[in-house]
Amino acid sequence: MPNTTVVLGRTKNIAVWPLTGLGVPRYRRKRHISARDMSALLDYHNHIRASVHPPAANMEYMVWDEQLARSAEAWATQCVWAHGPSQLMKYVGQNLSVHSGRYRSVVDLVKSWSEEKRHYSFPAPKDCTPHCPWLCSGPVCSHYTQMVWASSSRLGCALHTCSSINVWGSTWQQAVYLVCNYAIK
Repeated sequence: MPNTTVVLGRTKNIAVWPLTGLGVPRYRRKRHISARDMSALLDYHNHIRASVHPPAANMEYMVWDEQLARSAEAWATQCVWAHGPSQLMKYVGQNLSVHSGRYRSVVDLVKSWSEEKRHYSFPAPKDCTPHCPWLCSGPVCSHYTQMVWASSSRLGCALHTCSSINVWGSTWQQAVYLVCNYAIK
């Protein structure tokens, strides 16, 4: 899987409440992402996944995974602009986004990932012998391919406002940091 990370261990003593109307469980503790943002992220991912061309024969419907969200939260709160933690990266996919200033919706933080689609070409079946070639004509396509990886079916994200975060050599103040983790069944 491109851009990978694993799930942290189970968190103890979390009271699970009934599902909200959005199908997202409520937890009795401070969250780093709201039910509305969870739903928006899931809806957006599933919309992008449903619009792949050619259509995927084996595309999984993406659902929220609280353990993936917890591992995303643990990483986001460290305010490190890098994929990680490194020991977990071989098991779970991960996309990162950072924004300074106001934003209207959490979806604004992930649109650039889906916009990488314009640089990605799905290989023709005749070119996939035995493996399909990587057909990315732009600087990066891995965020988009992570979003639409057919066998990924679980998503967990966290938002955290970092008082300071170093992004490619520049220090950003009061930056909103989004970490999304992806996994197969």
